[in-house]
Amino acid sequence: MFGARPRHSSRISVLFIALLAIASMFALSACGTEAGSPNASSTTEGSSASAGSFRTLDQIKQDGKIRIGVFGDKAPFGYVDSNGEYAGYDIEYGNRLAKDLGVEVEYTPVEAASRVEFVDTGKVDLILANFTVTPERKEKVDFANPYMKVSLGVVTPDNAQVKDVKELADKTVIVVKGTTAEAYLEKNHPEVKLQKYEQYTEATNALIDGRGDLWVTDNTEALAWAAKTDGFSVPIKDLGDVDTIAGAVAKGNDTLLNWINENLVELGKEEFFHKDFEKTLKPVYGDQVTADELVIEGGKL
Repeated sequence: MFGARPRHSSRISVLFIALLAIASMFALSACGTEAGSPNASSTTEGSSASAGSFRTLDQIKQDGKIRIGVFGDKAPFGYVDSNGEYAGYDIEYGNRLAKDLGVEVEYTPVEAASRVEFVDTGKVDLILANFTVTPERKEKVDFANPYMKVSLGVVTPDNAQVKDVKELADKTVIVVKGTTAEAYLEKNHPEVKLQKYEQYTEATNALIDGRGDLWVTDNTEALAWAAKTDGFSVPIKDLGDVDTIAGAVAKGNDTLLNWINENLVELGKEEFFHKDFEKTLKPVYGDQVTADELVIEGGKL
């Protein structure tokens, strides 16, 4: 009898210890799920989202390619030429950036209203689409230092010119969605009737067809378009404040942003943007605008 008890007691002890171990495992698991999992999950998701929203400078170099969002229909800044190649003032800059980085460039066409979304979601690394710097946009993207100056201009038919902003009140004004022209008119002239389009070609076609009385856009774009289009002119060349145009990266992409700013300083030493102006803009503007009126070298006004 005495010999049997220890064996029975031993079995009970082993069973008891096993049950305690199992219970402890469930307790630890429950604690981890209850207290740690949500935070761990959100941290992991947050890290994944952050890492997935942009590529750092080193990642771009490792991949051997930089993805740049540009306009495909806004000559002479970003457009597709007769050979099916991207061309224009912004494209020359994008090509040089890729060269200085030692990578290839992949251009992605964007519309004005989609510029923030494309860089914010990581569809492109950088936006070079005639992007005017505004306080509202600064909340959503990080702007590099500027490379161009701009204000708004008004394009009208030659036989129906509007020479004062007060005359806009009884007009139908064409704008492109997501542009500073739209934002400026909605804020400062809510009495104006706006006719909005997604693309620049849609806006200019509407003006030519007479579906609107005039078109408000960047004065650089206004002057370029009117110069090559018979029957139209720019009676108001400076509407609103003088702003700047700059490249934009995703919020927090400091490595790429800092490199772009450093590169702008180097480009300024060789007056890269003056040369860019001579090649892409002067043939369009002629003597209407000088390089010094538009160009910013070295990233500083």
